[in-house]
Formats: sequence, structure tokens, C-alpha cells
Amino acid sequence: MVNDGFAYYAFDTPEELEQMRQNFKTDANPSPQYDHHIRMQMRNSLVMAKDEVKHLLDAGTRHVIRIRMPEKETITLNDMIRGEIHFDASVVDDKVLLKADGMPTYHLAVVVDDYLMKITHAFRGEEWLPSAPVHLLLWKYLGWEKDMPQWAHLPLILGPNGKLSKRDALKYGFPVFATNWTDPKTGELIQGFREKGFLPEAFINFLALLGWNDGTEQEIFSKEQLIEKFSIERVHSGGAKFDYEKAKWFNHEWIKELPVTSYQLVVKKLFEERGIVVNDEDKFMKVLELVKGRCTLLTDFYDQSYFFFKAPQEYDVNAVKPKWSGGKKRFFELFIEESKATDIWESAFIEDDFKRLAMMQDIKPGELQLPLRVMLVGGKFGPPVFDIAAMLGKEETIQRIQNALGVFD
Repeated sequence: MVNDGFAYYAFDTPEELEQMRQNFKTDANPSPQYDHHIRMQMRNSLVMAKDEVKHLLDAGTRHVIRIRMPEKETITLNDMIRGEIHFDASVVDDKVLLKADGMPTYHLAVVVDDYLMKITHAFRGEEWLPSAPVHLLLWKYLGWEKDMPQWAHLPLILGPNGKLSKRDALKYGFPVFATNWTDPKTGELIQGFREKGFLPEAFINFLALLGWNDGTEQEIFSKEQLIEKFSIERVHSGGAKFDYEKAKWFNHEWIKELPVTSYQLVVKKLFEERGIVVNDEDKFMKVLELVKGRCTLLTDFYDQSYFFFKAPQEYDVNAVKPKWSGGKKRFFELFIEESKATDIWESAFIEDDFKRLAMMQDIKPGELQLPLRVMLVGGKFGPPVFDIAAMLGKEETIQRIQNALGVFD
């Protein structure tokens, strides 16, 4: 390329480059570039005699190789998303292709790499559009134009303030990486979508719909459906704003959609990390099935169901005491006695017996369900209370009611 006049040696020192930026700085051009306006006033092989250039090269003088951008040429890119794009080559600076240490820059490396790997389609973010003229010319100057891939410049994923970045993760508390990532400079850990509790199916689904749709109102897509329905023509050219709440909605829908066997082991590990060892797999599966509709993230399963495996150590007494009475205490004592005598322990039966006894004691059933819930789980949360009692079993339910009665007095 140097021999053909498409590139040149540049011997400018860092100090000379900084001086150039100061000398050519104007209000209209506050950041001068090394381009066709300036290159003829710098120390490079375009302005030096051949003997001087050879002498410097033979002496091992530090230098870079820059592409020589044409002064009067329009470069056309056919983009699969944006259509035909025209670039004025005269406003593009002479990018460095080979650095002073002999290593290629991205501009040269990506072209050579794509050529050697016989890449047919190059997909990249729209932030690379300003560099596209350089890359197109490199394909041409290296004699590989007929092997050049098709181009697609994808829209950026936007955060609250412009392009989504790792700083958004730290500032707003949502993930930006698929898995945990540690900043090598600061050592700071940024939690990934996987560790946050997202399913792979949901992750793929919401990413696919950032900047694309199939032309319908459908939002939930399996990977197979995405493969079948995807078309590059429906990719948007404008940036897509990332909505973390919408991402969580996708995850919630996929938690409900998938069989619990698909995430059973992940959730089990979360329980074990918090000190609960699951020994009864059948019960564990039933618990997951019972609470999955209440879980947005996989990490929610613990908070929604740990009480099935661990009796409450503390109670939300303030939720019960203001309306607690001797009559309600007597009700639960009678409920214990009746429960001991029954052989049937199913959710519907427990509810019917509970409400019948409440009516006999002239107490509204609704006034008793909250105390029962707090007795069984410790607070105002969890699935339907009679489902909880049925899942716990008769003996455990009775034991938990007895444990709590003394606390409420």
C-alpha cells in the first residue's frame, strides 16, 4: 500500500502531534485531525525526499504507517439495515494502520482477519460507521474488494443517558453483561444477568426485541421461533432504549412458561448457598411449581419459598397484634384440635374447615387468615395460605401455629 501510494510513513513525535493540534486549533475546528489538510505540513514520506525517508527507516526511527485518504472521493457503503450510505472521504482523517511498535491497529487487523476467515457478513454497532470508509478502502487497496463481506451496522442499545455502558450498571443497579464481570482497572464486580437471576431464554428473547420485531404484537419468542421469523429487513436503524423493568417482565413470563425442571438445579444451588439443604426433591419441585408465578427473578424463589423448609424464627407481630384477641387465640386452639382429628389434609379441605370453624366462633374468616399466614411463614408474604398449610403438612402446620400463639399474647 505504501508503494502504491495508498499509505505512507509518518515520523511525527508525540510532541509534534500535540503541537499540530495547538497550531491548527480554531473555534470551528477545536480538535484538528491528521488529514489531507494537514498531512503535507507534517513529517512524513509524502513531503520528505526518498533518501531521507530511507535513512530514517534504516536508522530505526520510530514511525507509524497511515492510510492516505483521497481528497475528492465519495465512498459508498451498501448496508443491509441502512441501505446506501455515502461518505465524503475528504472529511475522514488518515488513520494509523501500523503502530510504532509494529502492531496493527484495529482498522487494519479487522480487514485482514475478516479476509483470512472468509467472513461473508460483518455485523457491528453503528458507532463504527465513521470508520467504514477506511475499511472499505482497505479492502479495495489490498486487492480483496470482490471478497468484501456484506455490512450491517446495528443500532446501539441505549441506557438512561445515551449508549448503554458499564457505568449505567454501577449507577442504576441493573446488569449490562451476560455474566459477572470484574473491572480489571478497579477490581469492581458488576453483577451479570445470569447471577441476577435471569433465564437464558428470557435473556435471548428481550435482546432480540431491542431494535427488531416480526411485525406483529407477539413478544414472547423461543430461540427456534426467533430463528424462523428473524429477517434483517426488520432491524431498526435507530437506537433501542433498554428497559430493565421490561427485561424483568420477560424473565417472569419465561419462569411461568418453562417447566420447573429447567431451572430446578439453579434454584436449588441458591437455597444451598443460603444454608438450606434440599433433601426431598419431590417436595422441592412442588414448591417451585406453587410459587413460580410470584417470581420475577430466579433469586426470588428463595424469598417466596424458604419457609417451606425452615420454620420462622421471627414473626411480623405488628401485623397481627393490633387486632389480636382472646377469641382469635381460642379459634386457633380449636383449629389445632380439629386438625389433629382429621385424616384429610388438602388445601380446599383445610380452607373449608377453617372457614366453617370461624363462622361457628362468629369471627370473619378474613380476620384470621393474616394471623395464620404470619404463623406459618413469619410475615405477610407467600402463596395462598391454605396452599402453604397443605404443602407443609398437618404436623408441621400444627407445630408452627403452636409456636406462634405464645408470641402473639
